[in-house]
Amino acid sequence: AVAPLGQVSELTEQLEERLFHLYGFNNELMQERLQALTEVMESAEEVQAELRHICCTVEAAYRDLCL
Repeated sequence: AVAPLGQVSELTEQLEERLFHLYGFNNELMQERLQALTEVMESAEEVQAELRHICCTVEAAYRDLCL
């Protein structure tokens, strides 16, 4: 049984609409995850900077003790 052309056209439109909504939803999800990743990376950079500062302070303290 072959579906009438109008029925095929209607189903195609419904499919396109669903795909469009799905794409939009996935796009939003990706944006949120990228934003979260950016925040985590920034936080990691701050921690790295703090650790470098601590290491320099400890190194300076050891130098002062040894001299």
